[in-house]
Amino acid sequence: MTESEKQALIKLSWELHNQVEQAYLAEPAAKGDANWLEKQRFLLADMAIHLFQTCMKPDALDQEKLRNNLFSILTIAEQFIPDEGLKQASDELYRTPV
Repeated sequence: MTESEKQALIKLSWELHNQVEQAYLAEPAAKGDANWLEKQRFLLADMAIHLFQTCMKPDALDQEKLRNNLFSILTIAEQFIPDEGLKQASDELYRTPV
């Protein structure tokens, strides 16, 4: 994939990010509300887009940013699959410095 193709994908991802973020902000749910998990789905999608952007940047992969992306995804996803040990996995990301 060429750098210009990567840049085009990153540009598209920002457009998608803006739409997902607007949906997240428009969801009125607060923690404990019936729609809370729906709001968290938007947040999870938002974090996945950030992970994509981190991976597609033309520079060397920023390990700290990658770690932060993965931590966020694991933390949010834990609400959807609580018995998979995602909390422990996310904690492990910060046990050793980059």
